Amino acid sequence: MTDPGQVDLQIIEMAAGNVAELTVSRPAKLNALTPRIIEDLIAICDQLEVNGELRAVVLRGAGQQAFTAGADIDILQSLDKNSAMEFITRLHKAIEAIRLLPVPVIAQIRGYCFGAGMEIAAGCDFRAADHTSIFAMPEVRVGIPSVIEAALLPDLIGWGKTRELLLTGRQMSAEEAFQAGFLQCLCDTDQLDIRIQSWIDDILACGPVAVRSQKKLISNWEQSSRNDSIEESIFDFARAYETDEPHQYMADAIKNLHTKKPK
Repeated sequence: MTDPGQVDLQIIEMAAGNVAELTVSRPAKLNALTPRIIEDLIAICDQLEVNGELRAVVLRGAGQQAFTAGADIDILQSLDKNSAMEFITRLHKAIEAIRLLPVPVIAQIRGYCFGAGMEIAAGCDFRAADHTSIFAMPEVRVGIPSVIEAALLPDLIGWGKTRELLLTGRQMSAEEAFQAGFLQCLCDTDQLDIRIQSWIDDILACGPVAVRSQKKLISNWEQSSRNDSIEESIFDFARAYETDEPHQYMADAIKNLHTKKPK
């Protein structure tokens, strides 16, 4: 393995806050994941987690051919039982670090999105892809099961589609992924950046504290009973008024409402 790849980070500073762009960069190998890329993801997410000005994150793969084709098969072939445990645990930590970021994370997908790449995308809050995208969980075809964040798929695409993908290793087109609910946006390549920016603009128009609180609530709802989720949300609603954000944003909304002219 001559090219371990890396994850490039760019912080875009805007008046309403910062947007981070993360690029998995190993295009000659379809952005296949290596220990270096995995550790980069963990370290960068740890850095972003404490960035109080952060409003959103966009995660993409370098080049035109792949989001990421998953874990590097040469690395997988070299593993034994102990090194396999270490590799898959660190990969889980990387995807978990993406999931735990306190702001919305958007996966921008082109080309191959296989295996761990599909799990990384599943760990994001929402996903946009162009028509070149191809999805698969092909682990069983190389003699291993799909694990770790593959467990997120049933909530996104249902148990039937999850079983179909994981038990056959078959590929799924971008259109099928959209129809299954894995993608929230499917568009032409030249529209992908525009659609991502539209989401970012919407996020930046919202209260930053409210968005962080909402993401935390959603994450907790995934793991809690309905009654516990409702009870917790009551306290988070009240906590929102510990800052001036509700009054400020409501005042702006009322002002805009009153200044709108009827058609």
